[in-house]
Amino acid sequence: MSETLNESATSLSPLEIKKVPEYHLKAAGFWTRFWAYLIDLVVISSITALTIGPLFDLMGWDDARILYLSPYKFVAAILFYGYFVLMTKWRAQTLGKMVFGIKVISDKGIPLTWGTILFREWIGRFISVKILILYIVAAFTPKHKAVHDYIADTAVVHEKSYEKIEKTIAIEQSAHTV
Repeated sequence: MSETLNESATSLSPLEIKKVPEYHLKAAGFWTRFWAYLIDLVVISSITALTIGPLFDLMGWDDARILYLSPYKFVAAILFYGYFVLMTKWRAQTLGKMVFGIKVISDKGIPLTWGTILFREWIGRFISVKILILYIVAAFTPKHKAVHDYIADTAVVHEKSYEKIEKTIAIEQSAHTV
């Protein structure tokens, strides 16, 4: 038994430790995300005011409430969530994100799926809109991830800005180089 251990111990090649640079897309910070979101709110508010408001006026629909939700607010909510879902699926970014050169990516390195986007933009955003303090979480997390990013395993990154990370690797040296 000890011969086997000695034999395998002497046949191991020495390892060389090297630091190798890796480049990753840089995470978008809280303020960049905040301003992009404000632009998106202006876009959505404008679309709502130019389409839904006049349509309701033209059709003579009143702002009656059904179970605490008016038809106007219901249609506006569909537009709000639809904007984020469709823009994120189509371009991986909304108009506000386009202005600042940021986009949504999957933490798993795969293309964004409908399930991921619906979970992030609909369920995650619904939670964040209802509890506004959850948006501020992005200011304090290591990669500036908001709650809806954690829920959907996504991140918001700069499109053309990278950060260098030193990665330590071990390379086995062959017997000829020793």
